[in-house]
Amino acid sequence: MTARIALQPARLVLAILAAGAVALPALAQTTTPVKPAVKAAAKAAAPTAPKKPDMIIPDAYPEQVKAAEMVYFGKYDCEFNQTVDIEQSPKYSGYVTVRHAKGEWLMKPVLSSTGAIRLEDVRGETLMVQIASKSMLLNTVTSRRIVDDCVSPKQREQIEAAKAAKAASNPS
Repeated sequence: MTARIALQPARLVLAILAAGAVALPALAQTTTPVKPAVKAAAKAAAPTAPKKPDMIIPDAYPEQVKAAEMVYFGKYDCEFNQTVDIEQSPKYSGYVTVRHAKGEWLMKPVLSSTGAIRLEDVRGETLMVQIASKSMLLNTVTSRRIVDDCVSPKQREQIEAAKAAKAASNPS
């Protein structure tokens, strides 16, 4: 009888394991379809970020229009075979559109005291500086250059004219 009592706990354990083996696939079958429904409901309930309203762009003032007339427009060749394209904004008079890689910025031209043209992003993210010999695009948030040594066709003409004038004044 002691042998029989000793076997009963083993049978009990086997019965529990057998019941669990049968119950687990059944449980898995009932919970699998529920998971996608829960995920779909969670996605539907997830809040979406509100869209930023369009910025109100003020009309260009006379100094800005004057600075816009001095901007070098066109496709710039930059370091590492990159390009920047600058054109007059088709939507906002006195503003320019700057494109580089996948970025596009609406910028306000400002004439600096040094004669450089600053193209200031209306969102305050970027800045394009144009001097006679080159231009550069900067990220004002991270204080890093996005691209440097950019030269427009007009700047290239001015560089060549300066080289020719220097060569003419220094005949060797």
